[in-house]
Amino acid sequence: MKRLLLVAFIALVATLTIKGNDWLGQAEAEWPEFQAKAVVMLNADTGEWLYAGNGDKALPPASMSKMMTELLILEDVREGRLRWEDAVEASDYAANVPGAEMRLKAGQSYTVEELFAAMTVHSANDAAVALAERSAGSEAEFVERMNAKAREIGLSKKTAFGNATGLSRQDLLAFAEASSAKDTVMTAKDVALLARHLITSFPEIVRFTTESAAPGPGENAGETVRLQTTNEMLPGQRFGTAGNDGLKTGYTESAGYCFTGSFLRGGERYITVVMGTETPEARFEETAKLLDAAWGKEGTPG
Repeated sequence: MKRLLLVAFIALVATLTIKGNDWLGQAEAEWPEFQAKAVVMLNADTGEWLYAGNGDKALPPASMSKMMTELLILEDVREGRLRWEDAVEASDYAANVPGAEMRLKAGQSYTVEELFAAMTVHSANDAAVALAERSAGSEAEFVERMNAKAREIGLSKKTAFGNATGLSRQDLLAFAEASSAKDTVMTAKDVALLARHLITSFPEIVRFTTESAAPGPGENAGETVRLQTTNEMLPGQRFGTAGNDGLKTGYTESAGYCFTGSFLRGGERYITVVMGTETPEARFEETAKLLDAAWGKEGTPG
């Protein structure tokens, strides 16, 4: 029995400890080992991959997939299909979807901007569903748009979106209105490319992603609460890092803890992706380790 447990432990460590490809920027020996399922770093201005460890493996991205939801809603606003001040009525499904939330109540209305801020800052699943339903009529129709956009912007065929939130399909089976036919999977490289497309096409996204909190409805009518950011690498947060201006965290049981970061340094933007750490802190610690290796320790604290 002890031998079987030892073998299982070694197998787990092997899946979490990765090294990058030695053709990326620095020799492999100069990069540390990372305790994650996948790690990549992209220069968003030049398109150069500075580091890629397990970057082409399809994995559950959890709420990092909401960056595609954000992209499509921003397109809707830019093209006039939605306005920030438009009222959106929350459906029963939106109000009851599990996970991170802004406490939507079925039948009550919230503006597109209120929902978008809660989704972007606090990773609110209820807000994401409400926006998807308002944008496309149903989450299933919205998911078709997500997958079509993925192909349009050049994401690989390994990436496929199953819903607007990044939740597991098992979490959605109780909801008839949900898009629950398949799970969302993305490669770490595709996550980085999506982040790059989002922030370069819609730089106004940082108006939301740099906020430490977003307003949300309280328990009583007229009451508001502060929905805290999930990005602890923003300056002033626990893992605050100079130049960070977003972008997206994620967690499900199958995905582990994930983080896509956007960092400005020396006039250039860098995108980092860490997927599948075992603790919420580790996704930020591994990101800091990646930045230290790429830039040296003098450039990362904030």
